[in-house]
Amino acid sequence: MEQQNITFIGCGNMGRSLIGGLINNGYPPGKICAADINAEQRQTTARLFNIEVMDDNARALKQAEIVVLGVKPQNVRETLQPLQTLFSRTKPLLLSIAAGIRLQSLSRWGGEALAIVRVMPNTPAMVNAGASALCCNDRVTEDQQTVAESIMRSVGITTWVEDEKLLDAVTAVSGSGPAYFFYFMEILQKTAEDLGLPAEQASILTIETALGAAKMALESDHDPATLRQQVTSPGGTTEQALAVMQKEQVDRIFAKAVKAACKRSQELATILGDEN
Repeated sequence: MEQQNITFIGCGNMGRSLIGGLINNGYPPGKICAADINAEQRQTTARLFNIEVMDDNARALKQAEIVVLGVKPQNVRETLQPLQTLFSRTKPLLLSIAAGIRLQSLSRWGGEALAIVRVMPNTPAMVNAGASALCCNDRVTEDQQTVAESIMRSVGITTWVEDEKLLDAVTAVSGSGPAYFFYFMEILQKTAEDLGLPAEQASILTIETALGAAKMALESDHDPATLRQQVTSPGGTTEQALAVMQKEQVDRIFAKAVKAACKRSQELATILGDEN
């Protein structure tokens, strides 16, 4: 990736993950700066990465060719609107990781001429195992798409969606998805303890099983359904467990839950866009 000047507005967990990912992949710290209203966040970021961190957005953006917006969704309008004049002059690429804020709202508050990429990342980016979906407005060039993708690939895999509405499905699947797996792991570990395993053993067996299953799914040529069938021996223990899940319609419950998350993502996008 061409080494352009990148400014992070907001350097919380996700912002720091991206900064760390870029630097770990060889991006020069001198080409990165950040701004945050929180003194503790500034101190942590400066200490971890040895980059310049400021409390003034406009000053941090003077040399920025790429702006990564990582503030809380409810603070997006108040962050972007004072920067409109600066953006109209410098014309940076705006990469927004603010959940739920649509391209139309970002453009309205940041400037109609702004090239904007909207990203839905997820928290495993904090351990360089993220999954991010991106979409952009029609002012983003192919080169800018490549730059945006390179930034997000520094902490995991990326995929593009052409229709911004699909980001609501992405939010429900990969954005909220880690919590679903944590919940299942929580249940599995608790049940293991109820069956007599010590907590430490129950924990490591649960975590390593989840990791191993994910690794098999990632590296196998087979889909998850086939992998499930391969480890389900007729008349065996796995078959018995799955039979209970099927009887209790776990698949319907899970699908209903994911669809509820998608619906809420749609609602929040409308609320945040109207209120901000």
